[in-house]
Amino acid sequence: MFWFFFSVVLLLAGYFIYGKIVDTVFGPNPNRKTPAIEMADGVDYVAMSDKKIFLVQLLNIAGLGPVFGPILGALYGPSALLWIVAGSIFGGAVHDYFSGMLSMRSKGASLPIVVGNELGQFAKHFMNLFAVVLLMLVGVVFVLGPSELLANMMNVQVGWWVGAIFLYYIFATIVPIDKIIGRFYPFFGALLIFMSIGLMVGLIVSDYNFYNQGLNLFSNLHPKDLPLWPLLFITIACGAVSGFHSTQSPLMARCIRNERSGRFIFYGAMIGEGIIALIWCTLGLSFYQDTTALNATIAEGGPAAVVHDVSVALLGGFGGILAILGVVILPITSGDTAFRSARLIVADFLKLSQKALMNRLWIAIPMFIVGYLITLAEFGVIWRYFGWANQTTAMIMLWAGAAYLAKEGKFHWICTLPAAFMTAVTFTYIAQATIGFNLPLSIATPLGIAITILALIAFWLKFKGPYAQARL
Repeated sequence: MFWFFFSVVLLLAGYFIYGKIVDTVFGPNPNRKTPAIEMADGVDYVAMSDKKIFLVQLLNIAGLGPVFGPILGALYGPSALLWIVAGSIFGGAVHDYFSGMLSMRSKGASLPIVVGNELGQFAKHFMNLFAVVLLMLVGVVFVLGPSELLANMMNVQVGWWVGAIFLYYIFATIVPIDKIIGRFYPFFGALLIFMSIGLMVGLIVSDYNFYNQGLNLFSNLHPKDLPLWPLLFITIACGAVSGFHSTQSPLMARCIRNERSGRFIFYGAMIGEGIIALIWCTLGLSFYQDTTALNATIAEGGPAAVVHDVSVALLGGFGGILAILGVVILPITSGDTAFRSARLIVADFLKLSQKALMNRLWIAIPMFIVGYLITLAEFGVIWRYFGWANQTTAMIMLWAGAAYLAKEGKFHWICTLPAAFMTAVTFTYIAQATIGFNLPLSIATPLGIAITILALIAFWLKFKGPYAQARL
């Protein structure tokens, strides 16, 4: 129990200490007009309170990621806890902060424009396609996950739930942001927090032991002997570092009244998600006798089966249903904002105003047709591609943050170091994975490190060196 609360304290200290350092390096300007004030349109640019935006941001970025990812990450053992804490403080929260603040500085621009502003036109056009593909994968993952949970709970076929959720997505994607998302999602965000805390209290007062196999933080306990590097850093994305968040931050960047609120909303929501990830990773490590038993449950019914077992056992029938509904709401409320972000990215690319309803429908309807077709593929394959695309997006956004700081003559290492780490992770993974080049890890790892070194050299030549000379 001590290690769980110690990890929570570290995350909170990360917000107050390192989050303040990051905020100071960036330098928010409280007198600068934000897009919510300067470009209000009643649809996507709508000023809201900080508290409401924080809860919406937390709900948008959460989804199934800080639940399913940490459950799967728990198979590797307590080392997953280290990644959640360090990843959230030094990677994920920094990533979320810069994606939100740079969007505000670019009139609420979507991710491809933010990346293009810092890394050039090629990066912008690449991200236009890559981000939309990622968001489609996210939307589909966040349809299939809750559909399976609801089907198990109510004995209704998965296909019916997929259709019902897609109908909701269409509606939520095209209506003004303050009508559904701004009005109801803060309540759902509070439900997420309540559900997570309730399960943790249930574990504390139960007869279950914390971390059944001890707390050797550097042991790999995966029952299939899968390598911790780089798989753990792909498996646990939301809750540590997640590129999906950089597609969501611009939604809230269009609603913030003052730049000074950025640390609380962007950095703070990521720390909140890290705590949720810690809870579910701890539940996975503590509820089952060992990782072999955890893996057996996952093999039989996926992470959703773990959610069901844990929730019912710790909170009883009624409490279990509430907890499961919370996990159902999480992905649905992230899935619709994923499609909303995709609509805005396409609209920015086409330079098509979204104030008129028909303009929104022209983009949304074809997008949902493609999304439904993707749901027909195997969930496991979709999840693996989502994991790689997600972390690759995070890597690119972190390089964009590093480029911005280098050009401004500021301490760029707060972005450069996590960008370099994620470069090694993503390239090693795609070189080693069966969905990639299927190379032996002994070859994939040196290849990933070599590409990372080349990326650092390219960054210095393009940004750091020339701008340093210009200041001299």
